[in-house]
Amino acid sequence: MRASAYLALVALAAASLLPAGSATAQDSYKIGVTAAMTGPAAATQAPVIEMLRIYVDRLNAKGGINGHQVDLLIEDDQAEPSKAAANATKLVRQEGVILLINSSFSSTYGPVIAEAKRGNVPLWFAGAVCPKETHPPKADPLLFCSTGFDFSVDIPVAVKAIKDMAKEPAKLALVGIPVPISRIGIDGAEKLAASLGMQAVDKEFVPPATADYTPFATKIKGADANWGFAYAPWPAEAKTFEALRRLGWTGQYLAYGHIQAEDELTRIADGGFEIFMANSLFQDDLPVHKQIRDAAAAGKYSFPPTYGTEGWLSGRILEQILTKTGWPASAEKVTASMSSLNLDTQGIRGGPLVWTADNHFRTKQSYRFYRYDPDKKSIVRMRDWLTVDVTD
Repeated sequence: MRASAYLALVALAAASLLPAGSATAQDSYKIGVTAAMTGPAAATQAPVIEMLRIYVDRLNAKGGINGHQVDLLIEDDQAEPSKAAANATKLVRQEGVILLINSSFSSTYGPVIAEAKRGNVPLWFAGAVCPKETHPPKADPLLFCSTGFDFSVDIPVAVKAIKDMAKEPAKLALVGIPVPISRIGIDGAEKLAASLGMQAVDKEFVPPATADYTPFATKIKGADANWGFAYAPWPAEAKTFEALRRLGWTGQYLAYGHIQAEDELTRIADGGFEIFMANSLFQDDLPVHKQIRDAAAAGKYSFPPTYGTEGWLSGRILEQILTKTGWPASAEKVTASMSSLNLDTQGIRGGPLVWTADNHFRTKQSYRFYRYDPDKKSIVRMRDWLTVDVTD
């Protein structure tokens, strides 16, 4: 057999062994997503990834990035670790993605991180709570996070705010869900509250699939709590509060303001339900909010446009990362681009989102505090941007 014919046969045989999708790997930026698109975490995670998809569709309609399309491969993990593991394996090993995104419960993190590291592919937590490994002073080289909330920074801000707002000795009821990061956050809140002279009288970890929140609210009311602090997905935060009010509880309640918060504060219309959050509300009517509204309408977004902020911000981050990566792209080049991110958030956050070689979370974190004012029949800002340095 002539050498040229032999080489052709070898090339053909090798091509037949390539994983599905490899034929187009050099034509597009392949980005993998494992997310809770359905199941108990979908209320918080699915809106993020759907808006990210709309943003990517808009980029592709304009010609993509650096002349190449962005291939967003979305797999539903239903917030189940085994499904997230299978998704990560498929995306990294079979699809050959150059970037992996996780938007699910923290219980899925272990296997997804393991697969990302096995494939030396950067892993970005978008809309999902940030793991500690993304923080300074020495962030994991492959792990990044852009999500507005993070227990290690949020918890101290929230507990100290309750201390400042309480008009009488605060007796706290703490509300979380039974997943690792929520448990760590709530346990940390308990310790910090004690150090500030406050008493945690009850801790409730509400399963995500809970239908009736009355038993948990009954325990909180029975513990004689006058303040509630919830750090969990929005359904657990809001429904626990509503169950408390149905039982006649009259205390104050602080929760992190997830993507549903703006619409939900207006629906619940209770002056005692307060939120703190890292993203601005649509009532600020910034130009970026109009962009999100327009994109939501054009892209047939399945959720209220007010749910789209995290997903839109994720789209802008992805655009900057891939633009800096250039072409041809690789996981190594994407990681390098992510390690020097400096994104103008256009008012969504209290300042730019900055990642450095040693800090894959952000260099500063800012919060606003809101509540519903029954007299004004609108949401009011209780405190403007409170900015803290992120050093660990």
